Amino acid sequence: MKPTFLYHLLTLALLLCGMVMPSLQAQPYKNPSLSPEERTADLLQRMTLEEKIAQIRHIHSWNIFEEQELNKSKLQEFVGDLCWGFVEGFPLIGENCHRHMRHIQEYMLNHTRLGIPIFTVAEALHGSVHEGSTIYPQNIALASTFNPELAYLRATEISKELHYQGINQILAPCIDVVRDLRWGRIEESYGEDPYLNGIFAYKEAKGYLDNGISPMLKHYGAHGNPLGGLNLASVHCGIGELHDVYLQPFKKVITSLPIQAVMSAYNSWNRVPNSSSYYLLTEILRNRWSFQGYVYSDWGAIDMLHTFQHTASSQTEAAIQAISAGLDVEASSECFPHLIAMVKEKKIDEKLIDKAVSRVLLAKFRMGLFEDPYGEKYEAQSLHSRENIRVARQIADESTVLLKNDKGLLPLNLSELNSIAVIGPNADQVQFGDYTWSRTNKDGVTPLEGIRKLTEPFGIQIRYAQGCSMMSLDTIHIASAVEAARQSDVAILFCGSSSASLARDYNETNCGEGFDLADLALTGAQGKLIKAIHATGKPVILVLVTGKPFSIAWEKKHIPAILIQWYAGEQEGSSIANILFGKTNPSGHLTVSFPQSSGHLPAYYNHLPTDRGFYHKPGSYEQPGRDYVFSSPGPLWAFGHGLTYTTFNYTDMQIQQSVDSIKVFVTVKNTGRWAGKAVPQLYVRDVFSSISTPVKQLKAFNKVALEPGETTRVPLHFAVQDLALTDEAGKTMVEPGSFEIMIGDASDHILLKQTISIGQNMAVSPCSIKEQLPEEIGKGNIIHIKGVVRDVQATPVDKVEIYSTAQQQVIGVTDQNGKYFIDAPEDDVLVFCKSGYLDEKVNVDRKNDIQITIRNKMVFP
Repeated sequence: MKPTFLYHLLTLALLLCGMVMPSLQAQPYKNPSLSPEERTADLLQRMTLEEKIAQIRHIHSWNIFEEQELNKSKLQEFVGDLCWGFVEGFPLIGENCHRHMRHIQEYMLNHTRLGIPIFTVAEALHGSVHEGSTIYPQNIALASTFNPELAYLRATEISKELHYQGINQILAPCIDVVRDLRWGRIEESYGEDPYLNGIFAYKEAKGYLDNGISPMLKHYGAHGNPLGGLNLASVHCGIGELHDVYLQPFKKVITSLPIQAVMSAYNSWNRVPNSSSYYLLTEILRNRWSFQGYVYSDWGAIDMLHTFQHTASSQTEAAIQAISAGLDVEASSECFPHLIAMVKEKKIDEKLIDKAVSRVLLAKFRMGLFEDPYGEKYEAQSLHSRENIRVARQIADESTVLLKNDKGLLPLNLSELNSIAVIGPNADQVQFGDYTWSRTNKDGVTPLEGIRKLTEPFGIQIRYAQGCSMMSLDTIHIASAVEAARQSDVAILFCGSSSASLARDYNETNCGEGFDLADLALTGAQGKLIKAIHATGKPVILVLVTGKPFSIAWEKKHIPAILIQWYAGEQEGSSIANILFGKTNPSGHLTVSFPQSSGHLPAYYNHLPTDRGFYHKPGSYEQPGRDYVFSSPGPLWAFGHGLTYTTFNYTDMQIQQSVDSIKVFVTVKNTGRWAGKAVPQLYVRDVFSSISTPVKQLKAFNKVALEPGETTRVPLHFAVQDLALTDEAGKTMVEPGSFEIMIGDASDHILLKQTISIGQNMAVSPCSIKEQLPEEIGKGNIIHIKGVVRDVQATPVDKVEIYSTAQQQVIGVTDQNGKYFIDAPEDDVLVFCKSGYLDEKVNVDRKNDIQITIRNKMVFP
C-alpha cells in the first residue's frame, strides 16, 4: 500500500474512535504558505457531503440565541461537529455581538472536525445594524456628496466597529441603479446613474477590503426598476439596457477588485428569476467577468422560486435550479438540505455541490480567516468613536441639496431674527433610514434640537408645532402650526418620509424596503400643511427629510427656499441647522431626478432621444399643447442639480486624446462671496450610433473647494472604453464616430460643449500617441533612466509601455516588478501607457530616476 493511503486509513480509524488528531495542523489546508487555491482543493477533498452542505448554509439568530444571549446548548445541538458557512445575530446589540461572535467562531475552530472558520454576517448599509454603532447617512445621501473619497472613509470607519463586534462579512453595499421612484428601496442605493454608482461602489467596497471586511455587492441583476414600483416585482428590459445600465456598476467593481461575494436579487428579469438565471450567475458573472467568489441568496430567495415565482414545484427543485445556475449559498430558507438526498440518489452530481463549496472556502482563505479568524490585526477598540462621528457629520454636511433659493432667502441671518417657527412631522423626529438599529430621538440630533442649540446664544424664540402626520389625512393640528408661523419671523418646514429600523420597528413607515408608494405626492396631510403655512405670508423654507424624491410641483412654484436632506444619520439636526444659518455652505447634488408627478415617470436624465416626446410643444390649461397636452415631460429638478450660497464660473475647456483615454480640463472660478464647493460634471453624447443611445451620459465628475475669487484647473478624465455600448446580441464595443463632450453643473445645465472623433483604425499599442514634437525636445544628451511604475495602491504594474515623444516610439516596457531601464534624451517627454490605465506624461528634465504612479481608468472620474 502507498503511504498516503495508509495515512488516510489511519485518519479514518482515529476519527471513528473519537480521537483527536494532533497531526491535523500539519495538513495542507492549514499551511498558510500554500496558495488559497491549493488549500481549498485539499480541504474540499476531506469534507463529507453533510459538511459541504453546511458550508453553503446559514445559521440564523433564532437557531442559537435566546433574546440577547447565546444558548450554548442550542449552538452545540444545531451545529454538532459540522463547520457551517455563515452566521448572523441581527437582533443583538453591539456589545453582545462583541461577546458572542467570538465564542461562535471559537466553537467552529475548536469543536468541529475540520475547524473551518465561519463568516460572521451583518447588515451595514450605512453603519452596522447592531445597537450602539454609529449611524451614518444613507447611501442616497452619500452619493449626493459627489465625493467618492467619503465612501472609502465611511467604509473604513464602519469596518472598525464591525471588527469590534466580531463581524467579517457584510451584506453591503447596495449598488442598484434605480429608475422607478415609487420603489421604497431608492434610499439604499446611490441613484439613477450607472457610472456614478460604479465609482461609489468601487470606493466603498475597497474601503471594506482594505480594512479586512468582505463586502457583498447587491442586488445582482436588473433590480432597481420593478414593475409598478413594487418591491420584488419583475424588471423588463433588453440585453443592451441590462448590461449598460443595471449591470454596469457590478462589472466595474468585480473586474477591478478582489470581490468575494455577490447577493442575488429577489426578482426576475424578463421572466427568469435572478436567483436561478444561468445567464446572469454563470455566463456573465463567472465566464465573462471571471468572478471567483460566491453568490449568496437574498433572504428566502431560493424558496421563493417555489412559493413566489413558481418556477420550481418543490423546495428540492428550487435548490437544484439555484445551485445549477450558479447560486452558492442559501440564507433564510431550507432548500439546500434536500440536495443531500439528491446526491446520494445520484439525481445530481456531487461536483455541483463541490463547485459552490469551493467558492466559499476560497473566499475564506483569501480573506485571511484561517490565519486571523477574530480580526485581531485590525483596529477594533470600541463603538461610536469621535472619528466615527466626525465622518458621519462630514457626509451629512456635503450631502444636503439646495434645490431653490429665491432672492437669497438662505442662509438666515441670526442677528436679524427674533423668532422662528419650526414645523412639520420630521421637525422633532430623527429619520435615519432603513437598515438601522434605531428610530428614537435619543440616538441622534433632530432638526428642532439642532436649531435650538444653534440659536440659543442669540436669544431667538423657537416655536415648534408638528402640524400633521405623514401617515394620516387628519388636519386637526394644522391650525396650531399656522398660529406658530404667524407669530414668527420665518417658518421652517420639515416634511418628507419615514423608514423602519431592521427587525425592530416597522410602525408609521412609508419608505424603505417593502414600503412602496403608488403616488409620489407628499403623504398624509403634508401638502395641506405646506399650503397653509405659505398662506400666512411669512417667509417659508421647506426641508424634505427623505429617502426618496417626491413630486412637489406646487411647492417649487410657491415656496422660495427648498432643500433636500436625504437621511443624514445621527448628526442630521446639527448639520441642517448649520446649513440653514450659513455656517455650512451646501454642496450636495441630486443623484435622482425629481418628477413633476407620478404620471411623469420615468424621470431619469439619461433617456433615449425618443423618450421625452416628438412634438416638443408642451402645453398648459391656458395654452394646450402636445408632449403633454397640459404639461411638459421634463423633471422638476434633474440629475446633478444642486445650488450653493456662492456662484461658480466654468471656462476654457481643453481636451487631450489618446488611443484609450480622454483627458478634459476646465477652469472653475468662485465668483461669489462665500467659500464653497463646485461639482463640475462631464457628460458625453454619442452623436450617431448603430443603436439608440442616451441623450447624455455622465462620464466624469469632480468636487473642488474654492475660496471667493479663487480659480483652479479641474481634470475630468475618462477612458475611451467608457463610451462602449452593448447591442441586442450582447456584444459590447466602442463604435467609431463623433462624440459631444459637455461640461456643466447639472445634467440640464450644460455650460461648455465640444465634439471629438473616435477613429476606427486605432493602433494596437496603447502608446501610439501622436504628440506634436516641439522643436526643443530631443536635443539634449542621451541619459540612462530607471524607475518603478506603480498603481495608486502602490502595487508594481508590469507591461507598461514607455513612449518617447522625442523618438516617436516605444523605447521600453516595465518588467514583472514594475521596473524599467531606458535610454532617452535628457529633455525628452515620456508617456507611460497600459491598456486599462490612464496615460501618464512626465518631463525627463535630466532626471535619472523617475517613479511613476499610473491610474486605473475604471476607477477615477
